[in-house]
Amino acid sequence: MSILTEEPSINSSDTNTDGENTTPSQILMIEDIKKLLPHRYPFLLVDRIIDFVPNKSATGIKNVTFNEPFFQGHFPEHPIMPGVLIVEAMAQVGGIVLRHLPGMENQLSLFAGIDKVRFRRPVVPGDRLTITTELLVSRKRFGKMHGRAEVDGQLVCDGELMFSLVNL
Repeated sequence: MSILTEEPSINSSDTNTDGENTTPSQILMIEDIKKLLPHRYPFLLVDRIIDFVPNKSATGIKNVTFNEPFFQGHFPEHPIMPGVLIVEAMAQVGGIVLRHLPGMENQLSLFAGIDKVRFRRPVVPGDRLTITTELLVSRKRFGKMHGRAEVDGQLVCDGELMFSLVNL
């Protein structure tokens, strides 16, 4: 995995005496993301992971450009990123966290449900969507995360995402 910061052991959990995770965060480039997620253009909605704490959380970015294929029809005169794609981008960032859990390296995470998702403002061309997911529950075949998407520090969307894990 190529990273821009020091790479800790992917499946380890370093803790200090207070039980807090002290594992340094990582930055994953698009090449790394493509090794972890099966999505490809035009459905890969994460450009970079700017903060990754194994077994805990990830923060990714999506640079939204006017050239996105969905803007041709949503809406040509007033382009707005579809909410379902914002949720999908949150799920993809969450998938990075799930793929790094011990024993999950050969699992594919599929949507099992979404709860309490709310949209607060539109995402338009030129925005940089910052997406943070935090692992809430992890079991052998199930995962649950809280996702949050922001633009310039303003909340765009948040909610809970549930995943079913299946063998690749």
